[in-house]
Amino acid sequence: MKNIIILLAVATFFSCTKKPESMESVAESRATIEMVTDYGVIVLELYNETPKHRDNFVKLAKDGVFDSVLFHRVIENFMIQGGDPDSKNAEPGDTLGNGGLGYRVDAEFNPTLFHKKGALGAARDGNLARASSSTQFYIVQGKVFNDSLLEVAEGRINGWLKENAFKKDSANQPIVDELVRAEEEENWELYTQINDSIKTLAEDYQGSETYSIPEAQREVYKSVGGTPHLDQNYTVFGEVIKGLAVVDSIAAVQTGAFDRPVKDVRILTVRVIDKEKK
Repeated sequence: MKNIIILLAVATFFSCTKKPESMESVAESRATIEMVTDYGVIVLELYNETPKHRDNFVKLAKDGVFDSVLFHRVIENFMIQGGDPDSKNAEPGDTLGNGGLGYRVDAEFNPTLFHKKGALGAARDGNLARASSSTQFYIVQGKVFNDSLLEVAEGRINGWLKENAFKKDSANQPIVDELVRAEEEENWELYTQINDSIKTLAEDYQGSETYSIPEAQREVYKSVGGTPHLDQNYTVFGEVIKGLAVVDSIAAVQTGAFDRPVKDVRILTVRVIDKEKK
């Protein structure tokens, strides 16, 4: 089965004397999430710049959708992924990563939001709109990068952007239709062959803009770390504000087939913190 993986409009002036919100007040207004896991508590803030993902995550938390799901895909120095409803009662050896609630969340790419360590991102499949899974998410652990590695990451970003633009070009619709048909028929051998052909053809495609990692973000990747090659391809919609050590501990567990932890790592509860009552 093909697993899901696993990226501000200027307001009008109300008055000439209105002062901009402080960074503290912006952070204070963010929705805050407490995620209790087998390994400890992770506290996250959700970005207001990604309202569709924020509101979806808050609703899922309030509805208990995340309670008792697993971190079913864990890759050290990369990310920890969870949110598959099918994982709640999964048996050892079950293949996970295909579950959800039957809808997608529209992509909300923002050039100021990036995959630094602790970033909360939305997993997705290979849909052309790059829309996110209804429930599956990941938390970045990542690693520290140097300039050479960041150049490689930029190449991967632009490769994906070219591939996506190639697929959306109407001139290439026939081969894209073949890819979709192979996926619908679950013919993964044919799917891989067609997808590899698309990747090769897209290398010379000229219909997409070239992306460069902003200098300020490069400095974060070189000091704090992250997974830059996912930028502008997967929606980032929040970040860890407490519990990065818990993320590190989960990322270090032993894994088996499909990067699933050998011993289940469970999310016990996820709730929205009421800051007024803290």
